Amino acid sequence: MGIFAFMKQISSTQNPYIKELLKLQEKPRERKKKGLFLVEGQREISLVLKGEYQIDTILFVADFFSEENLVTITKETTNCIEITKEVYQKLAYRDTTEGIIAVVKSKSFDIEKVEFNSSTPLVLVMEGIEKPGNIGAMLRTADAANVDAVFIANPKSDIFNPNIIRSSVGCVFTNQIGIGTSEEIIAFLQENNIHIYSATLQNSNEYHKNDYTKASALVVGTEATGLTQIWRNNATQNINIPMQGEIDSMNVSVAAAILTFEAKRQRNFSL
Repeated sequence: MGIFAFMKQISSTQNPYIKELLKLQEKPRERKKKGLFLVEGQREISLVLKGEYQIDTILFVADFFSEENLVTITKETTNCIEITKEVYQKLAYRDTTEGIIAVVKSKSFDIEKVEFNSSTPLVLVMEGIEKPGNIGAMLRTADAANVDAVFIANPKSDIFNPNIIRSSVGCVFTNQIGIGTSEEIIAFLQENNIHIYSATLQNSNEYHKNDYTKASALVVGTEATGLTQIWRNNATQNINIPMQGEIDSMNVSVAAAILTFEAKRQRNFSL
């Protein structure tokens, strides 16, 4: 007999365990309370493992996997449950169907746990960003640029929001992340002698006129109100991206990408 025959099976969307998982998918309070969140998709689950997260349970649709493939995917946990396509579609956040979902244990993002392997780290800081899609996009940029850390100041969304996981294509698991108040993050940056470059229109110069080859933090705020005063006051230099059209701002994730890759250009992509 194959391994499928010995696994627990759930076929009803009304199953109490499935209802609990739906709460994790939909409610930040439940994710915080249980210390668990959901991840769907083989690529994202592989990044969960690469990020050294612990998987609690794997749920899968047998039609999508051979026993050999399932063993490879689920080797990090013995707690596997076969579910029907109907149950999967109830739990899945995305429209695409890969047929596998992991229940993953949360991690702490204490800024004091952030460590740098470089003497000239490059970090990205986002303050008070409300839209999960923008957070995810910036995490994706941070991974692409291989920055040393991402700090999230005064968060408006929990980091395991399913839209952050989706829009980051799993890069929420590949970045070193620290979460805290603006005051806490500024203190950490200053203690580590990291220059602060705050993206703001007030008292700023054009972003490409600064030297980012030293230890640098690139800081972006909300599109509606920008950075709070504390970041402007504590900046080594306030910076702006000059606008040549009719509006005076751009999407925050686009701005973060421009600043990050200017810093990488100056470093010749060597760090």
